Amino acid sequence: PVHLSIGQEAIAVGVCQALEPGDVAFGTYRSHALYLAKGGDLKSMIAELYGKATGSAKGKGGSMHLIDIRAGVMGTSAVVGTTIPQAVGYAHAIQYRGEQNRVAVSFFGDGGVDEGVWHESMNFAALKKLPVIFICENNFYAIHSHERARHLRSNIVERARAYGMMAERIEGNDVLKIFRRVRSTRSRIVAGKSGPVFFECMTYRWRQHVGPGED
Repeated sequence: PVHLSIGQEAIAVGVCQALEPGDVAFGTYRSHALYLAKGGDLKSMIAELYGKATGSAKGKGGSMHLIDIRAGVMGTSAVVGTTIPQAVGYAHAIQYRGEQNRVAVSFFGDGGVDEGVWHESMNFAALKKLPVIFICENNFYAIHSHERARHLRSNIVERARAYGMMAERIEGNDVLKIFRRVRSTRSRIVAGKSGPVFFECMTYRWRQHVGPGED
């Protein structure tokens, strides 16, 4: 199975262009754009898609499990929500070691906010004022279920604010606005002027949940 991020590239590009080489990112199974935008090796990614030993995960992970530690791509996962606490844990380590010029970034879809671990991670990050940026790639669908079939209100950004952190919704796949807002946010975090920050980036996947067919 392959989960394409075609249509959602503006988010990964805008966010990763705003980061520094020492920053790290954790992603979902729909993360080819994230992997490449953060500097992951293209040949290693293609080799991984074909299960070759020269792949980024030595052919053991496939499309949904990409990693390039050199580039700061710490891993992507097929299980919804799993990399959210990993990013928070990494941010806790950054803070604990006093590495002031680094941040961790967690990418996840709108379906990820329905997982209990999202709430636990948001609360812990806010409580400890961790250097982490949460990026919700809201493409409206968790597999085939529309957001309004799962949520009474379209209020993901409001839920994030409830944990006491700054949260903002960015409409329209606006790569330049995403870049400017994340760049500014990163500067505030590393300067000690902000704890975790949440961005809900509105987007849309052009292909179906699994595979290359039209959505």
